[in-house]
Amino acid sequence: MERRPVVLVVDDDADIAALMRDFLQAEGYEVVLAGDGRAALATLDARQVDCVVLDIMMPGLSGFDVLRQVRAQGDTPVLLLSALQEDGDKLRGLSLGADDYIVKSATPAEVVLRVRAVLRRSRTVEHSVDALLDYGRVIIDVRAHEVRVDGAPVALTAREFELLEYLASHPRQIFTRDQLFAQFWGEVGDRHTLTVHISRLREKIEEDPSNPVHIVTVRGVGYRFEGERRR
Repeated sequence: MERRPVVLVVDDDADIAALMRDFLQAEGYEVVLAGDGRAALATLDARQVDCVVLDIMMPGLSGFDVLRQVRAQGDTPVLLLSALQEDGDKLRGLSLGADDYIVKSATPAEVVLRVRAVLRRSRTVEHSVDALLDYGRVIIDVRAHEVRVDGAPVALTAREFELLEYLASHPRQIFTRDQLFAQFWGEVGDRHTLTVHISRLREKIEEDPSNPVHIVTVRGVGYRFEGERRR
């Protein structure tokens, strides 16, 4: 029997956590609850978790504190959950490596859609030639899930890697913002999430992020990946 994806819901509000659990379980996910940040980190140390739905405002360790520690250890998808729709919190969370940001006014059904979208992993490599995307100073090893820039490894979140690999697999092909958002986040959510991820990728792979030569903006349309592929 195929293993059910495990979702860790972290919220000090027991009623909200239970509601999330019920909706996620109805969709076939195994759900684990944690009432604070320390309990969440203990759960992540003790068992395999496929996705974390993480409240920001909690006593003790905040969601931001937990996110930092999660990212220091790996690329488990994290969706931040907040009662506040503040751009500053959203930018901070995405900049720390969150895969998505959900306002608590969202319906539980919308949260399920976001979880489903963030759990979509990288597509299976169809051709061995695409297992290594070599653009000189930027090399993407799809099977090893690694990126090297100027020979040095670069740490990317799972979503950042998937986005970079997708763009680099289609050099000079223009993708609209809506196309990219639907591909990686589904149909529901804040399109600004994509903008932040593109900005973070540029900071990690471009020599001059303010003047990118690989992930290029096509004004009024979207983005494309530039570069001469060696193999």
